[in-house]
Amino acid sequence: MADLKYYDIILRPVVTEKSMNAMADKKYAFYVSVDATKSQVKEAVEKMFPGTKVASVNTMNLAGKTRRRNSAGGIVSGKTAAKKKAIVQLTADSADIELFTGL
Repeated sequence: MADLKYYDIILRPVVTEKSMNAMADKKYAFYVSVDATKSQVKEAVEKMFPGTKVASVNTMNLAGKTRRRNSAGGIVSGKTAAKKKAIVQLTADSADIELFTGL
C-alpha cells in the first residue's frame, strides 16, 4: 500500500440532493482514495477542516461501470475506474465544514 498523505485521501465532495439533505444531521459525503481506511479518512477530515471532530466514518466501495463505444474496429467495451465513498458524521459540538456552506 502506498504512503498516503491526508491531502491525497479526500478527492472531492459528493454533491447530490441526498448528500445535501444529510448535512442538516452533520453528515458529509466525500469520494476518497480507494486505498484509504476509515481511520485515515477521519484523520484527513480533521486535518483539512480545522475545528471539526469526526464521530464516525462509513465507507462504501463503488465498482466501475461498464461502458461501450463504437470505434473503427467495431464496438469496444470497457469499465470506468472504481471509486470509494465515505460518509463522515461529525460530533454535535464540531464546527461545520465550510466547503459546503455556499452550495
